[in-house]
Amino acid sequence: MALLDYFRSSKPDASSANLAKDRLQIIIAHERSLRDNTPDYLPQLKHDILEVIKKYVAITSDQVHVKLDQKDNLSVLELNVTLSEK
Repeated sequence: MALLDYFRSSKPDASSANLAKDRLQIIIAHERSLRDNTPDYLPQLKHDILEVIKKYVAITSDQVHVKLDQKDNLSVLELNVTLSEK
C-alpha cells in the first residue's frame, strides 16, 4: 500500500503548482497594466507620422514626440513636432 501512496501523493507538487500559478497571475496582471499605459501601436504610429512629415520637411525622429494620456474613458493623443526655421 505504501508503494501506491507514493505514486498518488501530489500534495507537494500541488502546492508548488498553486504557487507557480499565483506568481504567473501576478506577472500577467503586471504586464497588462503596463500594456494599458503604453499601447502596442504607439511606436508604429510615431514612425508613420514621421514618414508623412518627411515627405514635406527634412526632419529626424528626435523632433517628433508622441504621447498618449488616458483618464477614465478619455484618451488624448499629443503630438509635438519641432520644425527647424530653414
